[in-house]
Amino acid sequence: MVDLDAIAGNVRAIAAMTRTDVMAVVKADGFGHGAVPVARAALAGGATWLGVTSSAEALALRDGGITAPILSWLHRVDEDFEPVLAAGVDVAVSTVPHLRAVAAAAARRHSVAMVQLKVDTGLSRNGARGSDWVDLVALARAYEMAGSVKVRGVWSHLADADQPGSPLLHGQVTAFRSAVRLARAAGLDPVLLHLANSAAAISAPATRFDICRIGLALYGAHPAANLRPAMALRSTVVNLKQVPAGTGVSYGPDHVTQRPTTLALVPIGFADGLPRAAEGRAEVWVGGARCPVVGRIAMDQCVVDVGDRPVRLGDPVTVFGPGPDAPTAADWARWAGTNPNDILTGIGPRVARRYQEVAA
Repeated sequence: MVDLDAIAGNVRAIAAMTRTDVMAVVKADGFGHGAVPVARAALAGGATWLGVTSSAEALALRDGGITAPILSWLHRVDEDFEPVLAAGVDVAVSTVPHLRAVAAAAARRHSVAMVQLKVDTGLSRNGARGSDWVDLVALARAYEMAGSVKVRGVWSHLADADQPGSPLLHGQVTAFRSAVRLARAAGLDPVLLHLANSAAAISAPATRFDICRIGLALYGAHPAANLRPAMALRSTVVNLKQVPAGTGVSYGPDHVTQRPTTLALVPIGFADGLPRAAEGRAEVWVGGARCPVVGRIAMDQCVVDVGDRPVRLGDPVTVFGPGPDAPTAADWARWAGTNPNDILTGIGPRVARRYQEVAA
């Protein structure tokens, strides 16, 4: 179940907290929630931009009837940029060859490409730095003068946003401000500056510029108290068996029961997004309590030790979701040694998404 009202409410909460516009990041199929319905809910909540990784993701939103501004930020240099430019999508540019390719596509269309230049302020992934940044802004200005490109924005991404007092975070803010000054000195006039992701938007005001890019917080998986989780992953009990002490469970077996107990079979496994790395630590909510997942998680199913709880065939099982005691996506991330993004985006396509609409 995906609670679209939670998505809209989270946008409103972030906007009120940051006093900036919000870019809702809906890449990776809306972090596994469904990109088009999430985008509509985020826009209903007041988001002014949508962020995606690729042209394919941007065009899928357009095909879904989304007309709002979109930024797409990761591209091959030999990509055909004409379709995404025709769809009115802003293209993020990090290298001179990429900028040349975008400008050439715009010239073929006899149009102006809206671009946002990305500067590397310390993450050492995408983005230009040093003399490459100087060259990039100079060429961007030349293309602006020629009429094939318009630089709408300058942006970067943070490496250590969860640590608001860290020297790295302070250094990235300083580097970003310096890069913006260089862009303006080259003659550019970007109207959209953005640096903050979810963690920084919430806890590091110095990173807030014109807009905050919200990913994890959009889906309520960030620990801020006023955000609501949007996804609940649920299944049902499809088999029950009482077993004696000393019974091996699942492959291996890696788990052997220490007492007489009842085992419940749940038809959800690693092909559906349950990480095998969580084995031996994971729990689900069933029969009014948290109960341990025991044995190896299989491709299609897992086994839960429900003890002597009054569990019946067909009873609901909450893998994670809202509720005072139910496991959360963050719990599963901790059990698996990863982050909540990995858990949410890992929910497989055969898990049906059902939507609770935005409240009128």
